[in-house]
Amino acid sequence: MKPDIFRLFLFIPDMKHSFLYDTDAWIICSILFVLMTGMVYLGLFLRHKTITSAEGLGPVEASLFGLLALLLAFTFGEADSRFDARRRIITTEANNIGTAILRADMYADSDRIAFRKDFARYVEARLNYYEAKRDEVKVAAAKEDANTHAASLWKRAASLSKDPANLAASNQMIPALNAMIDITTEREAASKATVPESILLLLFVISLCCSFFIGYCVAHDKRLNRLAVGGFIFLTTIVIYVIMDLDRPRRGIINLDSNQQYIRDLRTMLK
Repeated sequence: MKPDIFRLFLFIPDMKHSFLYDTDAWIICSILFVLMTGMVYLGLFLRHKTITSAEGLGPVEASLFGLLALLLAFTFGEADSRFDARRRIITTEANNIGTAILRADMYADSDRIAFRKDFARYVEARLNYYEAKRDEVKVAAAKEDANTHAASLWKRAASLSKDPANLAASNQMIPALNAMIDITTEREAASKATVPESILLLLFVISLCCSFFIGYCVAHDKRLNRLAVGGFIFLTTIVIYVIMDLDRPRRGIINLDSNQQYIRDLRTMLK
């Protein structure tokens, strides 16, 4: 844990072992909430120690809050677009597998039964890939299992394509299998496409700076409007939590279960 915290404060991201992505979002946002509150009172404390009549938002403070709003909107948009891409890919994968299963019916009964058995194993492997969540060992095992069954399906289709009697069926099955296998690479890439840590770290830093200026410059008569300040801190941390939750495809409240159901429904096609 110490090296990860060290990287966090020195802005040195490590994509394999990351404090931001290995730690639950609610823990990070809870720490951020406490730090933002502390920065507000630090700003208020320093204002008490200085002689100043400045009140309200000056140009610098207004620019900083505007930058925070812009960065929140940008980061939220980035996380949401990546989440939406993952949803579309899962739906496309379910359609590709379903198409390949249906095209197995173009073969003779013995070959069709063999295809469907391999498809049943492949579907279970793809379901296990999602249900493994954050367990890297189970994820790797599910990927290897799926690759094994995909290779078996491809080998069977390639072998049957040599028979002129299967020409029409092979012309339909081979492109379907190719699409089914290729989409797994897209899904893997989409799961790893997250908002860069440097952007999240910048978002945290600006949030803390804004909290400091609230205490130092915005408090009237050297007193805090606790409701307004608390609302700002709470809403900011909630938005950051949602951003991080959208950006984590294998955990959190916002998940892909509804789209994964399309792959689960393929089981009924194989009965």
